[in-house]
Amino acid sequence: MPACVRRLLTAAAATLVLAGCAQVGYYAQSVGGHSRLLQAARPVDAVLADPATPPDLRSRLEQAVSARRFASQSLGLPDNDSYTRYADVKRPFVVWNVFATPELSLRMKTSCFPVVGCLDYRGYYSQTDARATAQDLKADGWEVTVGGVPAYSTLGWYDDPLVNTFIRYPPGEVARLIFHELAHQTVYARNDTMFNESFATTVEEIGVERWLQLPENAPIRDQYTVFAERKRQFIALLLDTRRELEKAYGEDSPEARRAKAPTRPYPVDLSDTQIAERRAAKAAILADLRVRYDALKRDAWQGFAGYDGWFAGEINNARFASVATYHQWVPAFRALYARCASCQQGNLAPFFAEVRALADLPAAERRRALTALAAGG
Repeated sequence: MPACVRRLLTAAAATLVLAGCAQVGYYAQSVGGHSRLLQAARPVDAVLADPATPPDLRSRLEQAVSARRFASQSLGLPDNDSYTRYADVKRPFVVWNVFATPELSLRMKTSCFPVVGCLDYRGYYSQTDARATAQDLKADGWEVTVGGVPAYSTLGWYDDPLVNTFIRYPPGEVARLIFHELAHQTVYARNDTMFNESFATTVEEIGVERWLQLPENAPIRDQYTVFAERKRQFIALLLDTRRELEKAYGEDSPEARRAKAPTRPYPVDLSDTQIAERRAAKAAILADLRVRYDALKRDAWQGFAGYDGWFAGEINNARFASVATYHQWVPAFRALYARCASCQQGNLAPFFAEVRALADLPAAERRRALTALAAGG
């Protein structure tokens, strides 16, 4: 048994002792799923040397190795054994995350764990298990979304592998994911999912911008730039809609944003009239989103329909809350990065130090600092 798997099982045993009965099943699937991922991983060098490795996979692994090297040498991201192994898990996503919100709120239901603290989602290695949890939450009145995840980070506890779930993405997307997940190993604020994911999203963006400037990436530079701009415009549209919903729900004040995570799916402090008004406002905002998206496709994208799939499922608060998790504080981190003159040419170590100082602040003080940065203060 590999040493990393032994460490995982030892840590898992201690965690299960601390868990209540209701949590044991969830922890067991988490431990089992990650253990199988680690056991399936082979050194990339061995996969590249294997005559049975398909040429396309070999080429993609070589590109990933180059991006991994760039991450440490040029960005100052951890130089360890993460993403030096490859695993084929025989499924389209490595995990599926379940997000839940109340009907008239954008605050996410949280789950708390001994090691990583409180998270705004639950992850499952089985899509069936994720959908079963989602159905239970919906039956209780929560608005829910389930999203497939191609990669995740163990925060440096284990050597995270490259996985088939993303290795066949375009090279720029593979590099982006590697930079994102290594960022989680660099800075992590306990109990603050939005801080952690927004920071990692900022690092991935900066990293890909620099990586695309390498001479060998010139052939894909223009294509990826168009892709990234469309993505930026789409995310901006969703975040703008989220802000409108936040205002409609009365959650746009600093006090409301500091409120604790919800424990029930329905409001208990609103009159029937207020509930009806907020439901009507929500419906109007979501209808307008579709109109604005159609205009964006027609006027700016020349008919490009790559994000139509986002509208295929139920559009609810959980969808907007999950998007905000990855993007809400990106403007703040971008502003912090812009202040670091030495970071523009060298690696990002000074920027990481500033972010680490933010992570060490009490939650309320950290939010105030991020708000000021995002506002240009």
